[in-house]
Amino acid sequence: MLQTKTGQRVRPPFRADHVGSILRSAPLKEAREKRAKGEVTAEQLKAVEDREIAKIVGKQEEIGLKLATDGEYRRAWWHFDFFWGLTGVRKITAAQGIQFHGVQTKADGLEITGKLDFPSNHPMLDHFKFLKATTKVTPKMTIPSPSVMHFRGGRAVISKAVYPDLDGYFDDLAKAYRKAVHAFYDAGCRYLQLDDTVWAYLCSKEEMRKARERGEDVEKLPETYARVINYAIAEKPADMTITTHVCRGNFRSTWISEGGYEPVAERLFGGVNYDGYFLEYDTERAGGFEPLRFVPKGNKVVVLGLVTSKVGTLEKKTDIKRRVEEATKYVALDQLCLSPQCGFASTEEGNVLAEEEQWAKLSMIVQLADEVWG
Repeated sequence: MLQTKTGQRVRPPFRADHVGSILRSAPLKEAREKRAKGEVTAEQLKAVEDREIAKIVGKQEEIGLKLATDGEYRRAWWHFDFFWGLTGVRKITAAQGIQFHGVQTKADGLEITGKLDFPSNHPMLDHFKFLKATTKVTPKMTIPSPSVMHFRGGRAVISKAVYPDLDGYFDDLAKAYRKAVHAFYDAGCRYLQLDDTVWAYLCSKEEMRKARERGEDVEKLPETYARVINYAIAEKPADMTITTHVCRGNFRSTWISEGGYEPVAERLFGGVNYDGYFLEYDTERAGGFEPLRFVPKGNKVVVLGLVTSKVGTLEKKTDIKRRVEEATKYVALDQLCLSPQCGFASTEEGNVLAEEEQWAKLSMIVQLADEVWG
């Protein structure tokens, strides 16, 4: 039996939460395709985005969630769109797309061609302001973690003329993110999430092998990334919650990395100053709950991603409750919440499930949160 019910949370992360991205609606997909062909203006596309975002915000409120995101409806990617908005970053066509299991993404990429900075007119500030003005619940903003910007491209995409050594690069990256945190706070954001595939890649023998072949000193990367993230969020105001989502890859319902959290657990949970961790736990790829023993007792929260976003089949409530109970062997029930394992559309293509299946999963999570925590 689960421990005594501990009640709902009044600040994020909430007992029933979600990672962020939502399947793109048909009208939105059509408008974005027309915009790519030059058949509609940017203003016309924005009007469709505004309307479709308002619909999904209303749906999140309707099913009982205490937070709402814009579903990342104005983005093609969960990460690149944010990076392309930074000073010093240039969008490029890469040699190839990112390889997932059995499928490859389109070949977008980036280069660092100048000093990194977070500009005061970054487009995602306005994206957040629209969300805040549209919802009656807590508006949640999702951006990629700074570690993501470095790991996959590494030294090869960073100008040696601008950054002859990587220490200067990491310093500027941390400062740009600190500015971003302040800017989103000033825009009214009190719930910010840094999405991060890298900590999961650091748990994968295959991804570590590839990183070594790229010339990375993989033993030093966890310490470097922890330092950058901690600097970025060090001046977070007390009424702002900053979480992370650790992901093994999510594109058209496929993935990249495998491996439990043990190799990074002590540093990630004890040494990186996030308020909460959204952790994938929908398949054996994520390993067991044992690494959660490193989560400090107290205010840090683990959001268990026990409901998959990759397929439409609805999980059994009894199975989810059993797994929550298993997790309480390592973390107190009061420090746990529930969510899907990832977003439903980390890229605009989306995962292979129907919109009604997506909403059924989120509705079930709300119901489970009531049943488990009261």
